[in-house]
Amino acid sequence: MAGVVTRLAYQKRNKQRVNVYLDDSYAFALTDIEAARLKIGQHLDDHEILQLRQLDSEAKAFEKAIRYLGHRPRSLHEVETYLERAEFSSTTQSPIISRLEQLGYIDDLAFVQWWIDNRSRFSPRGARALRQELWQKGIDNHLIEQALASFDEDAQALAAGLKRSYRWSHLSRQDFDNKMLGYLQRRGFSYPVARNASDQLWQRLHNENSQYDT
Repeated sequence: MAGVVTRLAYQKRNKQRVNVYLDDSYAFALTDIEAARLKIGQHLDDHEILQLRQLDSEAKAFEKAIRYLGHRPRSLHEVETYLERAEFSSTTQSPIISRLEQLGYIDDLAFVQWWIDNRSRFSPRGARALRQELWQKGIDNHLIEQALASFDEDAQALAAGLKRSYRWSHLSRQDFDNKMLGYLQRRGFSYPVARNASDQLWQRLHNENSQYDT
């Protein structure tokens, strides 16, 4: 495996990566930053080559993780699972995860807060559903409960049911309740919360209709 560096060439499709040739044969590739430390004629022993390949594996893992995180915030568990599926070893993952955490790219508490806020804005869920979703993302229970401590489930149930209430405004009270309760409970709201929301939404429709009639 040991050999002498005989050529350093930028890759045609990626000018930030350099192919390293030992004894006139392709050996491995590095980022341009790491390759800049090498010189033609430099001898590399087996240990040095393993270190360089490990550095390159970490660079690839970091770049892949950054692209993955670019779509939306991710939990620690999501990033670890993604890198495992990409077949990066635990030896490669460990320093990358630590680096991402230090840079603020991975922060489970911030992720939980983002997830709940995102759901609240675009697709309201009850506390039960949120717990299940966050648990599936690998979030620790204490972080979930910490974030949900200030969660206004009653307000979220009203927000979730508002559009549906207009769709079902022509129904009888019993049919309205049956549909609303079923809908809200499927979205993770407890029966008492769903019951309260259904009552308020029905009353709101009744008040609006009364104003319209007058």
